[in-house]
Amino acid sequence: MTDRQFQLKNILKLTHPFVWMGVSALLVFFYLGFLFFAPNIQKKSDEKAYLRIPDNSTFEHVIDSLELNANVFSTISFRQASKFLGYGQKIRPGRYELKNGMNNFQLIRKLRSGNQTPVRLTFNNIRTKEQLAKRLSTQLMADSVQIVNLLNDTAFLSVNHLNPYNSISVFIPDTYEVFWDLDATEIFERIMKEYNKFWTNERKMRAASIPLTQTEVSILASIVEEETNSKRELPIVAGLYINRLKKDIPLQADPTVKFAVGDFSLKRILIEHVLKISPYNTYRNTGLPPGPIRVASVNGIDAVLNYTHHDYVFMCAKETLNGEHNFAVTWNEHQQNAKKYQQALNERKIFK
Repeated sequence: MTDRQFQLKNILKLTHPFVWMGVSALLVFFYLGFLFFAPNIQKKSDEKAYLRIPDNSTFEHVIDSLELNANVFSTISFRQASKFLGYGQKIRPGRYELKNGMNNFQLIRKLRSGNQTPVRLTFNNIRTKEQLAKRLSTQLMADSVQIVNLLNDTAFLSVNHLNPYNSISVFIPDTYEVFWDLDATEIFERIMKEYNKFWTNERKMRAASIPLTQTEVSILASIVEEETNSKRELPIVAGLYINRLKKDIPLQADPTVKFAVGDFSLKRILIEHVLKISPYNTYRNTGLPPGPIRVASVNGIDAVLNYTHHDYVFMCAKETLNGEHNFAVTWNEHQQNAKKYQQALNERKIFK
């Protein structure tokens, strides 16, 4: 063996452990790189995808929901990365957006921190508490039954000077940015915060000048909106009902009867309907009903606050059946309008 060969053999003997250590380190480096930073999430469509984690979820629930809402290239790598990063012992509920190419590190960091994607909460065209609760529960984690129960909870509502009849009066239709995991109480608290913002000093002064309370304005607005689908008519109808309230004349608002009997599809209000015993029946009772017959909109509320000053005390749907009305000051004038409307219903064979 030559001196050169001998030296090379000794060098290899000395460096052999370091070579393997280097190779091992390189393999670990690539493995961890794959585990944490390789793309692992692919949306199932062009629509936005979300991972929803309810309260009291386990890690297995997270896995199931993740696979349901996105294509996961390697569930095993997500499990291993979660174990390395300590995710799984404490699961934060919430709604988290999933994006194409998201890696395990990005997703786990989002889930661990509870960095949710807010929900744009909307609700409109709502008539009952049950409808409202259902609409909210389809957008949020809260259960519809829990929401209805809260809106019927006399003790809870009394703190805000409300009751089960008028609790929906504080819900102003709009778009609210909230977190998905709000419970029923947190939803109500957020709505109350926005309600108090809505009722500016100017709106409060206008209500007091009628005079009506904020809740009474919402109740009247709900009736006005059910009476007409014409934005132009809203303040006119509001003025008519305010005239009746001031003269202590029963409102005789057909929408309140429909609400009382629970049938909003009625085209004709018959004797059997107006005889219905209900606090909402404004044919039998004077003044406003105890609560709104729908969730009043901003347009409806502002129409009441800015009602048209006139002498009308009667109204009847137009014979055109387009949702608009004929207004009258005298009973005789109203009777003529009513005959035209009844004739139009008969010609179209509308009997109920």
